[in-house]
Amino acid sequence: MSVVYMDHNATTPTDPRVVEAMLPYFGERYGNPSSPYELSQVTRRAVEGARETVAASMGCSPREIVFTSGGTESDNMALKGVAFANLERPGHIVTTRIEHHAVLQTATYLRDRFGLDVTLVGVDETGRVDPADVEGACRGDTILVSVMLANNEVGTVQPVREIAAIARKRGIIVHTDAVQAIGKLPMDVGELGVDLLSMSSHKIYGPKGVGFLYVRRGVSFDPRSHGGSHEWSVRAGTENVPGIVGLAKALELAVGGMPQESVRLNGLTARLEKGILESIPHVSINGHPTERLPGTLNVSLHYVEGESVVLALDMEGIAVSTGSACTTDSAEPSHVLSAMGVPANVAQGSVRFGLGRSTTQAEVDRVLDVLPGAVERLRAISPLHHRKG
Repeated sequence: MSVVYMDHNATTPTDPRVVEAMLPYFGERYGNPSSPYELSQVTRRAVEGARETVAASMGCSPREIVFTSGGTESDNMALKGVAFANLERPGHIVTTRIEHHAVLQTATYLRDRFGLDVTLVGVDETGRVDPADVEGACRGDTILVSVMLANNEVGTVQPVREIAAIARKRGIIVHTDAVQAIGKLPMDVGELGVDLLSMSSHKIYGPKGVGFLYVRRGVSFDPRSHGGSHEWSVRAGTENVPGIVGLAKALELAVGGMPQESVRLNGLTARLEKGILESIPHVSINGHPTERLPGTLNVSLHYVEGESVVLALDMEGIAVSTGSACTTDSAEPSHVLSAMGVPANVAQGSVRFGLGRSTTQAEVDRVLDVLPGAVERLRAISPLHHRKG
């Protein structure tokens, strides 16, 4: 039985064209990019060529791209880099209640270990941040505002451009976690107005274990690792050459195909949402109705556990999730849905569908064939369902 994969927000299969671009750097082009001879200069040129490709896609200078191991490291580097550059006055960070845990837990660490003050701004029922709330949270000692570009669980797109404009007028550094947004939304760091931006390759059909952090020139930033002059002396360590080459190729393909793919995914997502609402009673949609990533659909199936739905679909060869792949071991309701005001019992029934390049209309219809029956069977044995009246 072939798998219907609808968890592209968690990760994506590596595109064969990306694998092809990477393969030489596992074998004949194996030189260390920091060595002086030609074998190594081949890999140095590959790294710098990849950097130029990434920079062109982001509308920035190659000098402003720092390659990392992925989104989590990039988020950590962004917050810690700014915080540690300002330790003489620990100051204040503003972020939101719906951020990825790589941001939330790093902010908590900086608060608990180094005395920074942290304000978490709330969201409305669609998961959207009000720029006025961010402005109201900023203070004279605020050193950083971090707001994700699009949420990984519900897909809501945030007004980062407006938030950045508010912060920049006050001289506050702005970071955005764009891990879910890159390859799905037009991207230009100059237009966004951000100083720092995080990205992960495996969300756009590139390899796992590689990403980048955009660091605008002139930002006060403390290096997070030491031991060499790699990556502009911001991140020491021999570069992951195959991964970096793969990231650049994946980004090139994602940006090039984005206009057509966004339209296609929006159509498939609308078909899936309409089908679920028409075939299953007691369902609510989580996320903004229009300002939402192409391919992301988060639904709460009332009176059942989302984990049970995921397992039931898995038995039918359909892969979905209950939310972030980084928190699947947690029995607590999604912190994103809780911040949106979704009741805990409703949030526990949430399921996220992440459509991607491989998703077809036939696969959407397959889900619509299987899901109603699975929910009906689970509700039949659910004490929550029997108590609903």
